Amino acid sequence: MTGYNYDKFSTDDYEFEQVTGPAPGEKAPDFELTTPSGEKRRLLDFDGDFLVLEMGSITCPLFQSRRGIMGRLSEEFPGVASVVLYVREAHPGTAIPSHRDFEDKLNAARRLKDEDGEGRLILIDDFDGPAHRAYGSMPNAVFIINRNGCVVFRSDWNNPVATRKALAALVKGREMRIRSYFRPPTPASALRTLRRAGPGAAIDFFRGLPFLIWTNLIKRNLRLLLGRPPKLSRDTTC
Repeated sequence: MTGYNYDKFSTDDYEFEQVTGPAPGEKAPDFELTTPSGEKRRLLDFDGDFLVLEMGSITCPLFQSRRGIMGRLSEEFPGVASVVLYVREAHPGTAIPSHRDFEDKLNAARRLKDEDGEGRLILIDDFDGPAHRAYGSMPNAVFIINRNGCVVFRSDWNNPVATRKALAALVKGREMRIRSYFRPPTPASALRTLRRAGPGAAIDFFRGLPFLIWTNLIKRNLRLLLGRPPKLSRDTTC
């Protein structure tokens, strides 16, 4: 399969050198999405002062390595809504292949909830990923959105330490500039996730690993270090 739901991971499937989707200070796109039980929900129809939106799939090593920490953040900040947007499989293999239709995607999200014990609200994107693409198409990006529907924090690769710092500042009403540096998953977590996906997932991942290290661990982190993120707060309008 070609296009959005690829059969084999390739670095060509992602725009690692460009930033697309809403930047901090811009309006967050809204979508009607589906829960694992089949209920329809609007993404921006959330309770609390902020929405933490994380992209993920069961074959994404970075997402799987962050889930426990992100779940504890939800408990630490009870006035903050937390959502996982289930997107395409990051590293499909023979055991967990790419989605052939929406039913495949729905079943994968149900596995995340039932087998992996994901306690946050899971919202499932449409088969061709319109919501995922609108938010930049990265496999484990995270956004914080305020009650005005504005993005007040964005990280193309979720770094829970930076996400927590941003949440703590926003909840207290402080202006903040947070740099969210890329941190790779632990080797054990990556291997466990790829092994579960089945043959094909690991070889495709390791084939692209040198490029991923160069573009994310080195180049992206260097751009963050030298750049100056905008100063935003809980009351940001857009």
